[in-house]
Amino acid sequence: MDLDSLGRRRLLAALAGGGAATAGGAYLFTGGQPAETDALGDEESRRLAEAHAPTLYYGAREQWPATDPREYTSERDDETIVDGFDALDGYTADSREVDYPHPTVFYHAVDYPDSPLSCVQFWIYSAFDQFSTNFHWHDWEVLHVFVDRSAKGTESPTETGSASTTAEGTGEPVLFVASAHSRKVPNNEHLDPDVARASIISEVGSHSSTLGVNARPTTFQRTAVDGLAPDISNDPVEVISGEASLPLAYGLPRDEGLVLPYAVPEYDGDPLPEHDRLPNVGPDDLVPDELTVDSYDELASPPEDIPKREGDVAFVPDAGADATADVDARYELVDIEELQQIDAFTGPQLSFSFTVPEFVEDAVSGHITTVGVPWDQPRFDNPATDISDPQHRAALADRYEPIEAGGDVSRILGAVREATGADDAPGSNGVSLLAPSIETVALLESDPEAVPSFSGVLAVENPGEGDHRLTVNGAGMAPYSERLVHEGGTTRAGVEGAIAMSADEDAVKVRGESAEGTTLESVAFDDDFAGPVYDGRPPGEDGRFGIYVHREGAYTAEIRDDSGARGARRVNPNADDEAVELAEIETGKVALTDFLLRFLVETRLQTEALRNDEDIDDVPTGQNIDEERVASVVAAARENAGDLVDGIEDAVDSLLDGADEDDGNGGNGGRGGGVTGVVRRVDAAVLVAVAARAAARDGRAEDADRRLESLRTRLSTVDESVEGEGLPGELASFVTRRTASVRSRIDAAVAADVETAS
Repeated sequence: MDLDSLGRRRLLAALAGGGAATAGGAYLFTGGQPAETDALGDEESRRLAEAHAPTLYYGAREQWPATDPREYTSERDDETIVDGFDALDGYTADSREVDYPHPTVFYHAVDYPDSPLSCVQFWIYSAFDQFSTNFHWHDWEVLHVFVDRSAKGTESPTETGSASTTAEGTGEPVLFVASAHSRKVPNNEHLDPDVARASIISEVGSHSSTLGVNARPTTFQRTAVDGLAPDISNDPVEVISGEASLPLAYGLPRDEGLVLPYAVPEYDGDPLPEHDRLPNVGPDDLVPDELTVDSYDELASPPEDIPKREGDVAFVPDAGADATADVDARYELVDIEELQQIDAFTGPQLSFSFTVPEFVEDAVSGHITTVGVPWDQPRFDNPATDISDPQHRAALADRYEPIEAGGDVSRILGAVREATGADDAPGSNGVSLLAPSIETVALLESDPEAVPSFSGVLAVENPGEGDHRLTVNGAGMAPYSERLVHEGGTTRAGVEGAIAMSADEDAVKVRGESAEGTTLESVAFDDDFAGPVYDGRPPGEDGRFGIYVHREGAYTAEIRDDSGARGARRVNPNADDEAVELAEIETGKVALTDFLLRFLVETRLQTEALRNDEDIDDVPTGQNIDEERVASVVAAARENAGDLVDGIEDAVDSLLDGADEDDGNGGNGGRGGGVTGVVRRVDAAVLVAVAARAAARDGRAEDADRRLESLRTRLSTVDESVEGEGLPGELASFVTRRTASVRSRIDAAVAADVETAS
């Protein structure tokens, strides 16, 4: 199946996971049960709320800061509802009268029996949510402040820089938990903060909440920097095997340097502001144009002009805060019980343009949904279920008996790496994998869920065990997709966690098909310079697959069938290729010895081109090397290096029978040292590869293996020649990377069963 865009309204059910997930669920840990809690009395709840109410910081481009949904209620079928149209249109109209209409934050407090631990929650309502992965009517974010009420009050800097102390009996915060986008993204958390009041830094449009707890509360620091302590204490996790660990929390991407483009909301295929039920809403009342893209797939490359976060609009509580502080708004602190006469927050389903590779319509059923009410969510009465970091959960369990530590988390992890042409590769013969310039979106078809990346990291929390299809997409990026099996714990996507993606303008699709009678198990793409860029089970049916790679790469594509047998093909895209076709990929000893021969032929042609100062990109490579070209190179190799190899004449004669023995490239080019000497030794390896393939084709497995071991020796002489001749760095690196790649396939060919070949 082709990796075509399904266009508008096709991603919808997948993104329903993003919208609906904010309404409930819990972070699942093995071996633990949610703690029982009791509601605190009105007076105690109020005291805790006033003592720990946060300061809210919004970006300058925010359209929907905290407000009061009671202003937009209506009656329907004997129910009190807040309709999405009414809330968005009403808030927009009100914002033309005052800068920040009805600023309100709702609180709810619970107590953990037989312990000094309590939790006060601050629920923040916004009339609309617009982001990159989903948007919906209504938005609820929450801050949990876990408080040890046996502890003394804590001094905390206020927004004016002076210190305030929490009231006696209201305790000391032991854990802040600020909600991220959905229950599939790790929250922003801080254990044992040094402040009594958290600052919440709200993401523009989506309102995802991160923490500001250090001396610069208006900006986010994931790690210690410029003498500032981190704003989170989430446990560092090694996302890509062998690379540095990163505190696993959503954070605030636009405050951390990466580009984050927003999508434009639509309803029934039309821009939302054009709806007749939104007379007060115009295009300027949504997230500003400079932050948005019309669709991901129409961009040739990731956008570079999306502005970073700017400005700080401060909301402080009207009770318990410094009354003299110069702030933008003071919000009313209201017990959430006053909201519970509202039966539902409603709104029709929304859609937007997004590209999903190879997803068919019947695999995505439904649309983005609106959120539910806070009091129907598990975390409302059991806030510990919203602790996403296992170390934080364990720390609280160690101190307070009601909290269960639980066990391992369940997550799928990966980090996007952006492929680009390698500077040290001659011509278009290698790529480098760099940190991405843009945040992306991950989608699990099987749930489905859609989650945004942070600092290039994709973390899907609590996926179900079993088979999944993971797709990653970004504005101006070719999509990535693989099938994986999650068995609990941590599953790394991509190549040990690295997910290689390319800009659309640099990407080429490789369409592959396994040979008839072969069941495709997995596919790996190994670039000569970057190493593995894909290793997994690509989506597809009947042995067919489609994978996007960077067109400047030089790849070995290796397939594995359900018996464990391997096959390989070379893929070296041309500059104007829209796709590369790999038909009838076979496995077994014959297939692998054929690959080795063709790979060495390619290496020989390119090394000779470098010797002659020719454009290496004009040399036939990979999928463009046919049997006639092989015969031509073998003829030249026999003339140039036949004296170096014994006992292969029959195999060479058989190959050259009826072929033109003139290579058309200047014969043997003379004999000697330098690059010419390297070419001669590569020619000797080519001749041995011819004999190995001939033996495999004849079913002489032992003879084939003997030739393959001889080939291994020949490659050592190539490396010794490169080292001894003092070749230019670019050429030396090119040749030695090629010989290293051949060696790993020699191992596979020796291990292969000759009868496996088709």
